[in-house]
Amino acid sequence: MSFSNFSFHPKIQSAIQKSGYTVPTPIQQQAIGPILDKRDILGLAQTGTGKTAAFVLPIIQRLIDRPAGKVGALVIAPTRELAEQILEYVQKMSIGTRLRSLAVYGGVNKNTQAARLKAGVDVVVACPGRLLDHLSDRAVDLSAVEMLVLDEADHMFDKGFLPDIRKILRAVNTQRQTLVFSATMPGEIRHLVEDILKNPVTVQVEHERPTKSVKHSVYQVQQQEKTDLLKDILARKDVKTALVFTRTKHRAKSLALQLQKSDFQAASLQGNMSQAKRQSALDGFKNGTYSILVATDIAARGIDVSEISHVINYDMPDTVETYTHRTGRTGRAACTGEAFTFVTADDSRMIRMVEQNLGRKIVKVASSRIGSGSQPDEVRPHVPAETPEKKKAAGQGRSGGKPRRGLSFDFGI
Repeated sequence: MSFSNFSFHPKIQSAIQKSGYTVPTPIQQQAIGPILDKRDILGLAQTGTGKTAAFVLPIIQRLIDRPAGKVGALVIAPTRELAEQILEYVQKMSIGTRLRSLAVYGGVNKNTQAARLKAGVDVVVACPGRLLDHLSDRAVDLSAVEMLVLDEADHMFDKGFLPDIRKILRAVNTQRQTLVFSATMPGEIRHLVEDILKNPVTVQVEHERPTKSVKHSVYQVQQQEKTDLLKDILARKDVKTALVFTRTKHRAKSLALQLQKSDFQAASLQGNMSQAKRQSALDGFKNGTYSILVATDIAARGIDVSEISHVINYDMPDTVETYTHRTGRTGRAACTGEAFTFVTADDSRMIRMVEQNLGRKIVKVASSRIGSGSQPDEVRPHVPAETPEKKKAAGQGRSGGKPRRGLSFDFGI
């Protein structure tokens, strides 16, 4: 099957071809047809399966010849980063059309957004809180919305957004088509789905299992040894780009600073940063300025970068679902990746739950056996990794030599 089977508008098909995409992912194969037929959709899929394209391409198809002036499609997302990335994809695939799109979220000037909304926008990608502000100010009219998308619905529930979403729904055209995408289906989301979807088509693509293109390993380590272990791993030649997850904002900031002092190209991403600094960190990670991004779970679902070689859980996540979304940041877009998790004695229960979800045991490596390719029953002497300082002395420092190629953001199309 190819994208030509969907009979997209020639301008959309041209954008698809220019992007180099030919074969739809499983969720795209199952969802795009019913969406084009104006059916409501419940999409259950793990991160990195290509759901963004599954709803964005039909949105553009629906609106491409529609008279301009009013919002025709509304996509609601839980984080600013995800909203920006969906917007980027909408703009990429609507090149050559008259469609105008805008991301709406807090942390930036509200008046500028209001002016853009009043001037006329076809597609709005929004976080719930700021969108409610604009509705209250009567800066936006959602009565002509034909397509409503709730993306990462379970994450919006985690962030307490469901009451806001219900308020937004009252402002949206009741004759709309509604699409809900979620990686998990807690009871509250199921109730919401039952309330807002009309005779939906359910599309399910192994939505609760981590992607098969990721190799998982666990490092048994004492808390005080984690930072030294992390530096050893990051100094390995096979670790090209790494996303490091911490449990707290303070730890993300301080750990990134420690890595910078050790000559690693690292930045942090956490909720206490201004939107400008958050965007700067993401852009730097995208273009290769930083090869390491230390983040809280704000990034677990909000980053789609196709060439992250490693995800490292510096702190064990609190839930299996969070583990799935963190590790889903690697092994994307037909690439393979590795996920390393640092565990202490207190993390044994969560590891068992993750293994149950994976359907197999995870490779366990003692912190004294750091090395690429270690197997569970293989005893290997620890050879300390070459540190960035030593590499720099030899003219091979991470901040010197030939510049690394920039990363490309990808939405799993």
